[in-house]
Amino acid sequence: MNFHIMTLFPEMIQSSLSSSITGRAENKGYISFNAVNIRDYSNDLKHHKVDDYTYGGGAGMLMQAQPIYDCFIDIKNKIIQNGGKSPRVIYVTPQGSVFNQQKAQELSKEEDLVFLCGHYEGVDERVLEEIVTDYISIGDYVLTGGELPAMVMIDAISRLVPGVLNNDESALTESFHNNLLEYPQYSRPEEWMGKKVPSILLSGDHKKVDEWRLEQSIIRTKERRPDLYEKWLLENPPKPEKKKRRRIK
Repeated sequence: MNFHIMTLFPEMIQSSLSSSITGRAENKGYISFNAVNIRDYSNDLKHHKVDDYTYGGGAGMLMQAQPIYDCFIDIKNKIIQNGGKSPRVIYVTPQGSVFNQQKAQELSKEEDLVFLCGHYEGVDERVLEEIVTDYISIGDYVLTGGELPAMVMIDAISRLVPGVLNNDESALTESFHNNLLEYPQYSRPEEWMGKKVPSILLSGDHKKVDEWRLEQSIIRTKERRPDLYEKWLLENPPKPEKKKRRRIK
């Protein structure tokens, strides 16, 4: 899977994503990162300016349409030349739909994804209308730029690409899978500060362990994320109790 990030700070993207799990996955060829500097497409050859004042007044500067559009067209053409299709373009904005695990799973099926990282007071609306397919937010708050949210989403999506995680089952047991939070986990020693590892985890009975983990996930989700618990209940309604047959005397 290939991630293309349109940004004013490509070094910020590359230095962060080239480490840890995403860095190892890139080295093995499962994913790739292409941080493209929007300034390289500015018509201002001297200062590489990409922003200007907003029409109608107001505080702050706005990113211009032309450098962003030319940057995208260059990325798109290279993708198509390599046999790909026109990619989905994600504009990172607090005005978008909130990113979640389901959206990560959906996006992980794409061959190429393009992220547009805004700055200043935002981006000229005309280029957004021209190239953006998805408006996505990571939460109801405002950051100074789109790079951090883009990297958050790329990290979450990358984990779902086959081969990225050493144990592919990890992605299926983590929080938010099936609308449940992850169950509590333990490691050595068996007792620490008077707290013991639940005996069921030491039993070797894998079926009972799985049952315990599901039970704990349900309890934890109900306590900490009742909104998710309600979604889980809708998809997993309790089975009606079987009526006991009356004995005929």
